[in-house]
Amino acid sequence: MTWFVLYVKAHTEKKVADTLTKMGVEVFCPIVKETRQWSDRKKKIETPLFKSYVFVRLQEKHRSLVFDVPGVVRYLFWLGKPARVRDEEILTIKNWLNDENIDEIKVSQYSPGDEITIKNGLFKNQQAVIRDLDSKSIRLILKTMGVLITAKIREVI
Repeated sequence: MTWFVLYVKAHTEKKVADTLTKMGVEVFCPIVKETRQWSDRKKKIETPLFKSYVFVRLQEKHRSLVFDVPGVVRYLFWLGKPARVRDEEILTIKNWLNDENIDEIKVSQYSPGDEITIKNGLFKNQQAVIRDLDSKSIRLILKTMGVLITAKIREVI
């Protein structure tokens, strides 16, 4: 069986996960506690770590079962195929959530204007600014060298 990523309507992650669990589907919807500030008080609430995403583990032939659940929009796709998540990655997230030494976990995505350090390859350890990106490529500006680099992203799955 494989872990797939479902895209669901905003604020329905927990409800979708509960309904799928009742249907017998293995579901992972990581929840974190956040402190929210209102004008008169602070309150700790539980929110999904990945907004609008729920992970489901099922066989390829049973993928259509999830569409019987209100709130499910579609599967997340990567390079034209349903996105798959390895068991090790799910386990890593679970371990982080259960680790008492980790106070806060936030998920964010790269966006144009972000500064990054290239970890390997020809431009290892170079600072770059993301100019633009899509599902198949990323364009980086290397200020120190005065060049624009376009890197094609290969399938990781």
